[in-house]
Amino acid sequence: MALLVLALPADVDGVPAGLLIGYGVFLLLVAADGARRGLRATLSLGASFRRLALPLAVVLLAVPAGGSLAYGAARDEAKEQALLERLSAADAQVKSADGLAFDKAEPILAKALDEYEDLGTNKAGSRAGKLVPARLDAYYETVSGPYRNKMYCEAIAPLKHLRGLDGTFDKDLLGARPAKTDEPLAQSLYECGTSALGVSTATPAAEESLNELFDTFPKSSHTTRVEPAVRAAIKTRTDALDSGTTPCDTTSELRTLRRSLLAVSDASLDGATREAKEAVQRGDFACGTDQFKDKDYDDAAKTMTEYAKEYPDSPQAAHARSIAIAAEIADEEPAAGKSLPPATVPGGSRMIMVVSNDGPGEVELLYTGPMTGKVTLKACTTCTKYPGPIFSQGKKIKACTGPSSKYPKATLLLPAGDYHFLQKRVSTGTSTAGDTKSSKAKIEPGYSYTNCLYVTSGF
Repeated sequence: MALLVLALPADVDGVPAGLLIGYGVFLLLVAADGARRGLRATLSLGASFRRLALPLAVVLLAVPAGGSLAYGAARDEAKEQALLERLSAADAQVKSADGLAFDKAEPILAKALDEYEDLGTNKAGSRAGKLVPARLDAYYETVSGPYRNKMYCEAIAPLKHLRGLDGTFDKDLLGARPAKTDEPLAQSLYECGTSALGVSTATPAAEESLNELFDTFPKSSHTTRVEPAVRAAIKTRTDALDSGTTPCDTTSELRTLRRSLLAVSDASLDGATREAKEAVQRGDFACGTDQFKDKDYDDAAKTMTEYAKEYPDSPQAAHARSIAIAAEIADEEPAAGKSLPPATVPGGSRMIMVVSNDGPGEVELLYTGPMTGKVTLKACTTCTKYPGPIFSQGKKIKACTGPSSKYPKATLLLPAGDYHFLQKRVSTGTSTAGDTKSSKAKIEPGYSYTNCLYVTSGF
């Protein structure tokens, strides 16, 4: 009875070996004692009772032997159940990782894989071990879930993990499973990379996915799809430029797209890269023009000035400079931004305008009208600021009345029309009224004009 209490229920480890040896010795001693007593005893029983002695002895010996066999079977079942519990725990880990971001799921999945590998190799003959192949199929199915759901960017990391198990997991257990991830991974890299073209906030960036596609699967059908997809992305945005809808945003997308293409090393995209560069140039001009029309003169001046610097050989560089000048004038005098300055200078006769600098510091004169441009006049070293207002004791003070040679000069040849002027004087270290001053003039055929630029000291 005491042995039954200790041994049952049967578990994986069973009862201690010393207890079993002691139990065997005990049985032998009991048998020997029975034999001794039987040999000495005088039986008064009949012959029929004597015939039962041997079967009873056999039964008495068979009971503990059968019990040992049954106990061994129970212990084996306990071992099987323990292995099945380990398998279930690994299954639960895989399930708990489903839906997590892969960087968080990967440590959990690694523990499950360790269990699957141990059960499938060291316990391959057990019921749990025989179930491991089916569990690996389920594992691949679960981890590749983002791909089935067409979440291609999210699918890249788990698919790379599944494909890479060939180098870390038992190859006999894995079989051909890692190779089956090649097509899904190539498609995911293609879809993720091409969808990120022109998207500055995309993670991963387009070039990251496309470079990996070209490097890992150079002969994949998805690799050959990249170049047409890139050209289509460029065309979609150039068409948007033609429509005139949000050209600055479209240009920003084109610039991001071009930056990605420059970072992709495959030569098949060289032609598309050139197309993207041309589209960016076109977009920059369209953006600056749109900013001017929207009266965003400060940004228009910056955009067009940068355009002229970046594309000095462009046929539109001169026009861009004109728009930048007109935008700068319009920022001070909005009437100057009523319309874009013309792309070409009108023909016909020109009128002379002589501009003189009667003030301290270098001065820049910007003008726009039928013709747009700017000139810079050197500082007048002997000139000073006029007291303001320009009337003193009721008498008007006239500027530029000294000897003509005293004043730095520039000559403009202007077509007839209405002009806006902006005088921008370089600071002389003292803040003065009149450092920036706008004005208007009408240039008529057959006349010559003078324009005197001066500085007043206040009102």
